[in-house]
Amino acid sequence: MYNKELCGNLRFHVPPCHSTHHSRIKIRVLIALTFLGASLIITFVIIAFVLTNRQRKLHVPSMTDIGFPWDKLRISYDELSRATSCFSQNNLIGSGSFGSVYKGTLDDGMLIAVKVFNQLEDALESFNVEIEVLKNLRHRNLTKVITGCFAYDFKALVLEYMPNGSLDQWLHSQRNFLDMVQRLNIMIDVACGLDYLHNGYTMPVVHCDLKPANVLLNEEMVAHVCDFSVTKLLTKEESFKHTETLATLGYMAPEYGSTGMISTQCDIYSFGIVLMETFSTRRPTDETFGEDMSLKSWINDSLPHHVLQVVDPKLLRTIDKDFNAKLQCISSILELALHCAEESPQKRLNAEDVGTRLNKIKLQFLSSVGT
Repeated sequence: MYNKELCGNLRFHVPPCHSTHHSRIKIRVLIALTFLGASLIITFVIIAFVLTNRQRKLHVPSMTDIGFPWDKLRISYDELSRATSCFSQNNLIGSGSFGSVYKGTLDDGMLIAVKVFNQLEDALESFNVEIEVLKNLRHRNLTKVITGCFAYDFKALVLEYMPNGSLDQWLHSQRNFLDMVQRLNIMIDVACGLDYLHNGYTMPVVHCDLKPANVLLNEEMVAHVCDFSVTKLLTKEESFKHTETLATLGYMAPEYGSTGMISTQCDIYSFGIVLMETFSTRRPTDETFGEDMSLKSWINDSLPHHVLQVVDPKLLRTIDKDFNAKLQCISSILELALHCAEESPQKRLNAEDVGTRLNKIKLQFLSSVGT
């Protein structure tokens, strides 16, 4: 009595006893089935993961119609890859924090520059800025965008190729030389490009990073302002705005570097520094400059009697036939550069006036040398 665990023959009116052997078999079967099921699930997950990754690798982004008023040159990723030899380092012509630029030759022989953006958040934001700016801008002194190729894992702009490289390369290379008129023409082109950005578009466009490396030269040595990765658009009601994005040290206006306030006058300051560098071939970040001296103060101290101390020695020599005419021309250019690089934004010229004055200096020089 009261022994509920008792089991045995049914004739004793007790529950039948379960075989320990059969119980162990059932337990083993259950364990085996559970293990098999788990293995199958894991296997399916791994296969699905591998197939997904393979599809991603095999996925080739195609050129899509992005709805911008660019020339309808259809370029696939495959053709861009062929054009640049699989984006070979041998075709790399420039790189920065937002991406790399490659030289390429299309199947029809057309030379292009392919700007491939990094897949970082800042770089993708830069891509969106360039798209917004370049899709509507049209000017002979701005880099022309032919088209674009992009997908979720690849974004690139296809640009007009500039065979003569950048102004920076011409100024700081022993093999290259620009004469007086060439340098004047280049800076007039840059001023025209800035005038269009500031005054010729539906809203003011501030380049924010004007420097010799961002001035490209085509086969006819016509200058093109490029790289709009940190460019800012102002509304018609805005004369300035604040930004946390910094540009290149040495070319930034004081108010830009200290408070992040940008305006079209920031570009004029940068233009003044570039103008000084173009005729002195001395970078604003040159190691000879320190706390007590800058490119601007060095140029300012040389005027009006010691211009020879700061001008590019290859550009002006005392034995030159038109020495006095060149000296007067360079003095006028450097005075204009200092006016552009005034500390106060209100004292700086605007882009239209800068272009007008440079053209006037050029005409005076040509008339004085009888050209």
